[in-house]
Amino acid sequence: MIEQFKRRDFLTGCAAIGGAVAAGSFSCIEFAKAAAIDVPMVDKLSIRVLIDGSQNIFERPGKVGNVSIEPAPRQQDYRRALHNQWGLSLYLQSQRGNEQRTIMLDFGYTPEALLNNIELIGADPSKINALVVSHGHFDHYGGLIGFLQKYRSALPADVKLYAGGEDNFCQRYSGAPGALTEFGALDRRELVANKVSVVLAENPTVVADHAFTTGKIKRTGIERVLPNTHVGFAVKDGLGCNASHYLPAEMVGKIVPDEHIHEHATCFNVKDRGLVVISSCGHVGIVNSVRQAQEVSGVQKIHAIVGGFHLGPAPEDYLNQVVAEIKKLEPDVIIPMHCSGDNFARAVRAQLPDRLLVSTTGVRMTMGA
Repeated sequence: MIEQFKRRDFLTGCAAIGGAVAAGSFSCIEFAKAAAIDVPMVDKLSIRVLIDGSQNIFERPGKVGNVSIEPAPRQQDYRRALHNQWGLSLYLQSQRGNEQRTIMLDFGYTPEALLNNIELIGADPSKINALVVSHGHFDHYGGLIGFLQKYRSALPADVKLYAGGEDNFCQRYSGAPGALTEFGALDRRELVANKVSVVLAENPTVVADHAFTTGKIKRTGIERVLPNTHVGFAVKDGLGCNASHYLPAEMVGKIVPDEHIHEHATCFNVKDRGLVVISSCGHVGIVNSVRQAQEVSGVQKIHAIVGGFHLGPAPEDYLNQVVAEIKKLEPDVIIPMHCSGDNFARAVRAQLPDRLLVSTTGVRMTMGA
């Protein structure tokens, strides 16, 4: 469900994004088609946490519902350790019959931490079939270019990076208005240099035949985007985003509070279990994200809600409202990571005490047969 990108008034081919490497069959920009998708089903899914903010060295094998958790591998060299940092990176392995697929979702804050953990955990880049970036925050793509510089030759020649849309490439800024500082922009010139095609998945699309993305997430419930970064809608020398096809002309060049227009979630439909919805930060609302996955797939049963939910800064009354809405979704298990917040974990323990699974850097969670 992908088409080659052809909008002349947007970004005209690889040269417009700063690359003269567009040779042969390499196409640097594609668009997910606006058509219903055939949602695949898998027998089994494992999620290995490559990067998160903490590690529990006392972790023991366990189970919450039908989801098992295994601790990080013990290190043979005591002088080396897994690196924890603010950010997220997940190594997703799925199986259907004898067919296996591997997807890397997000890339942490720094390549140093990501490359260290890939080696110590034993994740195999040569098995990766596709890459996904959830949204345009540095703590989710900061390790990507360093990862490509080391492992590009191990990846498929036609490997694709699935981004939720053009907004994923905007320049971000942190801080208060009047005192903003740069927070980076994912540089497509580097992606072109590494011959990585980008799929702008504003619409739902199937990834590596086993997963699917939600596309642009509708905002229909009580949730709101909590204060985070500011975003600039401009392109300069190939860096930044061209908002001309999704925002009014007067927005071009503006820096405004970030609404994460094209944030998307990555999902799997696990046989006899239901949907696993992975929201790396969930700025647009974790309940909105799950409902979008249900609408896109036609599958209502929610097996697991996984990832960052950006509820760390949530006021208590709003947090409790969101957890109550999650409860209505009847998930089998809730696995908060990254920016979800200790306050979220406490609220889940209060309202859904038997559904919470706490994960940390290095662990592997397995769902399905």
